[in-house]
Amino acid sequence: MTRTRPTVADLRAMKGKRQLTMLRVTTLEQAEAAERAGIDIVSITPELLLNPEYRDAAPSLFSMPGENFFEIGTGDDFVRWAFRLYKASADAVYCSAGFATVKRMADEAIPVIGHVGLIPSRATWTGGFKAVGKTADSAMQILEAVRAYEAAGAIGAEIEVVPVEVATAISERTPLILLSMGAGSGCDAQYLFAEDVLGENRGHMPRHSKVYRNFAAEYDRLQAERIAAFSEYVADVNSNRYPEERHIVRMDPGELKIFLSRADAN
Repeated sequence: MTRTRPTVADLRAMKGKRQLTMLRVTTLEQAEAAERAGIDIVSITPELLLNPEYRDAAPSLFSMPGENFFEIGTGDDFVRWAFRLYKASADAVYCSAGFATVKRMADEAIPVIGHVGLIPSRATWTGGFKAVGKTADSAMQILEAVRAYEAAGAIGAEIEVVPVEVATAISERTPLILLSMGAGSGCDAQYLFAEDVLGENRGHMPRHSKVYRNFAAEYDRLQAERIAAFSEYVADVNSNRYPEERHIVRMDPGELKIFLSRADAN
């Protein structure tokens, strides 16, 4: 059955009706797998979205490219960046810059997703990489940020590592589409990184992550096989087992005789 790519209006209409699924994908292979698995939303790199093969691999994925705000620049820079991606089939753009920058894009009818709670690019302001919103005061700050996104014209926000009770209460009080990364199932979508789902991450595993496959072990096995194959090739060359007769071409003896005669005469 062919799926239709959801619009912003579709996602808004689904708020509170079912949990959406979201992944961070970085390769065409991951995007194609997300498409075929029935994932609803993907966060992707701008480079992946701009790949001319992307929409062939992922025709129905609601796709949201994003970069850290310090990689892009001012509000005007963001608008130019967003227009380029929107033209290339982005359904929304991620922006962790200030509310004025979000409003600048929203005023140009660019769907924008913001970020509240633990924001990695701003973690120093909230005490590092840890949960945000565990006190009434800090929970109110998150709600106020969501209200500011509403006023700026954003369509949604990632809400990261916030107590489930706080995230649920905020989701019930906002029309924004809230994308939960470690903030429980009271929001509108569950968001994980493909590399964590696939077991590719060899570093720290966030509390909210869940591993469904062990690709790291498979990569280790493939690397061992790669080294073994290269070593066998070296051994074959050193022992004259490569190339074999089947790997080369021969010249007609008569043509060879003529060639050698001319070569010697030179």
